Amino acid sequence: MQQKSHTIPLNSFPNDFNLGILIKKNAVRNLELDQISQAHRDDFYLFFILEEGNGIFEIDFQQHRLGPSSVMIIQPYQVHRGIAMDYSTFSVLMISVENLNSDYINALKDIDTIAPINIDRETCTILSETVDICLKLNERKHEKLYPALMKDSCNTIAALIISQYLVQSKKSDAQSRAEHITKQFNALLDKDFIINKQPKIYAEKLKISTAYLNECIKKATGKPVTYHIQQRIVLEAKRLLYHSSKSVKEIAAALGYDDYPYFSRLFSKVTGMTALTFRNKNIE
Repeated sequence: MQQKSHTIPLNSFPNDFNLGILIKKNAVRNLELDQISQAHRDDFYLFFILEEGNGIFEIDFQQHRLGPSSVMIIQPYQVHRGIAMDYSTFSVLMISVENLNSDYINALKDIDTIAPINIDRETCTILSETVDICLKLNERKHEKLYPALMKDSCNTIAALIISQYLVQSKKSDAQSRAEHITKQFNALLDKDFIINKQPKIYAEKLKISTAYLNECIKKATGKPVTYHIQQRIVLEAKRLLYHSSKSVKEIAAALGYDDYPYFSRLFSKVTGMTALTFRNKNIE
């Protein structure tokens, strides 16, 4: 059994690539996944294009199988790991938050679930050709506008991939008021769930009443605000239980709970099992 670290490892952008952009294309028969087989987080965006072959990745407790002509996005701080990769031709784009176009970051917020998706062969070919162009530009470090060339060309790859997600998510361009507020709430929740656990606080930040916030969230998702707050807290607790050696009491404190018994009851209520039972059932 692999030894767990006390905290979930966080990978920052490689020091050798101070540009904040790294792009690679590989063709392998059987890829060694030692470097990414341990669950970890990244503080950058990762865009993955699988042209040929098969792979298995795990993102926040969900295993995803990738086949030919598929793409995957892993957002900053998602817990993930690689499990298998065989007979594959694939490309990887790593890009820092600062270098990814802010419009594309906002577009990602409109996608309900970012799991790997299949794309048509023509689009996959265009993506592959765009990667080839980026790799050629990457070699032209003598260009006066080299950083801009890399940033703009690699953002084109990101835009193409995000576009495929938007098409398949079947989101309407004209968002309803409820959807718009839900989007804002989710962004705040992801940022503040450790310190803010009351619907009233989120409503105040959005400058609306608590009742109206709850109405909008229920209309858009079918669940009340409290449900989403609890789910986000429990997701982070599961990450730490599964991928770190922190005690349940330490995890409760890390998630902003001085009242350890209250946290334990909340976890049991949401998951139907105690935190220790969850950990024991999911020993790697």
